[in-house]
Amino acid sequence: MIASAFMLSTSSWAWTIVPLSVNIDYRPIGNGHGKTSIEVPKVYIEDYTLMFGINHPEYTLILKDENDNVVYTTTVFTTQTDVILPSTLSGDYQIELIMDDWLFVGEISLN
Repeated sequence: MIASAFMLSTSSWAWTIVPLSVNIDYRPIGNGHGKTSIEVPKVYIEDYTLMFGINHPEYTLILKDENDNVVYTTTVFTTQTDVILPSTLSGDYQIELIMDDWLFVGEISLN
């Protein structure tokens, strides 16, 4: 048990958080923005694996290359904690997570 706790604690150091910004992906109707607060998703990356926390909402995941071309898309279901990206991808990509009317945008590098 101690060995598994040690492995878990040392392996978590390799994960890097993906910084995401928040955008509203719609035009509000009426007198402006709503009062709903939104929590930015916590997404971590190691090699070609993206890791999500438990109990997250469902997202549409999109990767775009430097020319704004979509190179990968998938649905991240609420029960998923990780997504393995195709190993054929290499370089810098824009990552987008879409949840309802919210768009979360960041950058990742794959080697």
